[in-house]
Amino acid sequence: MSDLTHVELLWLKKRIENYIRFGKTVENRIIDKSRRVVAFAPGSIFAFVRWTANDFGTIASRIDILRAVGTGKRCSTIAYVRPGADIFLTAIGWPKVERVLEIIDAVEALDIDAAHVPPEYWRHVHSRLAARESPRPYTRQRHEAWLLRRRIEP
Repeated sequence: MSDLTHVELLWLKKRIENYIRFGKTVENRIIDKSRRVVAFAPGSIFAFVRWTANDFGTIASRIDILRAVGTGKRCSTIAYVRPGADIFLTAIGWPKVERVLEIIDAVEALDIDAAHVPPEYWRHVHSRLAARESPRPYTRQRHEAWLLRRRIEP
């Protein structure tokens, strides 16, 4: 049994798009021209975007920011993610998904890999969006504090 978290990505032109927005994959297996499976090491943080449309436009959009778990660890079930993952953020519906994508872009504009942002920040973003409030922006100072805290915590 693999200790990796596998995510099935699907792309059907103008119908379905499942993709990874950020995160470091350790495996990439192509199944056919529209499907592939990527894998993440335990502890890796990644963003998984799902979008579905029909002849009249978008019918579903969703983004999850997740942490890959090791074998035998507790986790939540997420479609297309095996065996599952820790969920830090879930946004459903295009306005919320778009807002999360903008927040990720803002983090990356600071030259910070979004996969290295602390889980607490992604939970904060989730909570604020759920309450229809604006999340606090992520800053370089906040990131430096996170890096220092990680160094001293076991």
